[in-house]
Amino acid sequence: MGWKEAAEPVLTRMPVVRRPQGHVPFKRKLAWTAGILVLYFFLTNVTLLGLQAEAANDLFGEFRAILAGEHGSLMQVGIGPIVTASIVMQLLGGANLLGLNTDDPRDQVLYQGLQKLLVIVMTALTALPMVFAGDFLPAQPGLALGGLTFGETGVQLMLFSQIFLGGILILYMDEVVSKWGVGSGVGLFIIAGVSQMLVAGFLSLSEEGFFYSWYLILTGQVEVGSLVAGDGLYTLFIGQGQIIALLTTIVIFGIVVYAESVRVEIPLSHSRVKGARGRFPVKLIYASVLPMILVRAVQANIQFMGQIMQSQWAGMPAWLGNYSEGEPVSGFFYYTAPIYSPDDWMWWTGAVTQEWWMVMIRVSVDLTFMVIGGAIFAIFWVETTNMGPEATAKQIQNSGMQIPGFRQNVGVVEKVMERYIPQVTVIGGALVGLLAVWANMLGTIGAVTGTGLLLAVSITYKLYEEIAEEQMMEMHPMMRQMFGKE
Repeated sequence: MGWKEAAEPVLTRMPVVRRPQGHVPFKRKLAWTAGILVLYFFLTNVTLLGLQAEAANDLFGEFRAILAGEHGSLMQVGIGPIVTASIVMQLLGGANLLGLNTDDPRDQVLYQGLQKLLVIVMTALTALPMVFAGDFLPAQPGLALGGLTFGETGVQLMLFSQIFLGGILILYMDEVVSKWGVGSGVGLFIIAGVSQMLVAGFLSLSEEGFFYSWYLILTGQVEVGSLVAGDGLYTLFIGQGQIIALLTTIVIFGIVVYAESVRVEIPLSHSRVKGARGRFPVKLIYASVLPMILVRAVQANIQFMGQIMQSQWAGMPAWLGNYSEGEPVSGFFYYTAPIYSPDDWMWWTGAVTQEWWMVMIRVSVDLTFMVIGGAIFAIFWVETTNMGPEATAKQIQNSGMQIPGFRQNVGVVEKVMERYIPQVTVIGGALVGLLAVWANMLGTIGAVTGTGLLLAVSITYKLYEEIAEEQMMEMHPMMRQMFGKE
């Protein structure tokens, strides 16, 4: 008996959100999406019961923009387990180790059940060290609740249960949006988190707020001369003035929107309806920027592992890393840590204590990891989401369309697609990785990070396109049959 037969009773009984039986009206989709978004914001404000909030250390602090969630809340793990499980499934599926044919309905159910089970396991494995290892989420020494008294171990178990519950909730919230709403839950949560950080970065009533800082400068409460003195124009442009961060944020918006509009359009015509023509767009960012989540998730897990090893292994070798105030300052974990802001690499300003050559190695590793990793994960993403040449050729053939001047044959259409899709996928993935590192190095408003801003803009753009498509199909019901939406 193979693994599929042995695991089928468990995987097919995994709780699942029922798919709609027919067409879901656009207004109802918006209602489901808005409802899940409100629930997400509500859960991010539910503080973990039993947590010593003042002593808590956010392991994913620098990755919050892409892993969503909120530190110290029910959404502690964010979309991290979902992304990690997706990476594992993509690697296993890409190497054909699972032996699953996603065209077979039975294997589709097994694949989805296995991925969901893996997310549950990863949620538990992520929550365990957060609660029981080191002082990442320190529990209160005792807690009285409803006439019951809990010791420190009991409070730790309570913390673990809450984090685990939050991870399960975000899993099914994502599934509700994917089946009943617009877009995907993962994308929606990223947009929500990044937008919140971006708005706070502009409107915060502290020196970290862009408008408030310039209010102090323009009203004379902070003299421009004091900003320029001492360290040149660094404070004015990169520090409190945040001029470079503002320009970077605007430029990233412009580049992503422009890149989304750059495409190669392959002409199509209907084989049976004369005059019915269309185009298949192969965008420059064909795989979207979502593979960047996978790349950053790998880096986040490496840093997470380093934090755990540092807290539990007193004699950790120096080549693995030395830590100061919870951050790696040398060794493997330092060189593999992403660049988050200008203060991580501008050694001449005195903000960096490492030697210039150590900083350059870190920048080179981050750039290489993002460019090559972006290209590799973009290829995986295209193949596992049925966007590759073979799957695209079948979709065109099934819709009754063909490429003018070529025989109406799946193999012929696939060869035409192979001229464009693989090359554009690699170029787009590498370009997004390069943009993410560049934006991180210059900084952004609200410390969103370049990757988070790229994701938010691109996902929002695609959400806009999907809403436009839904509205078009709502006005023209025949379009739903053509696109296979009904």
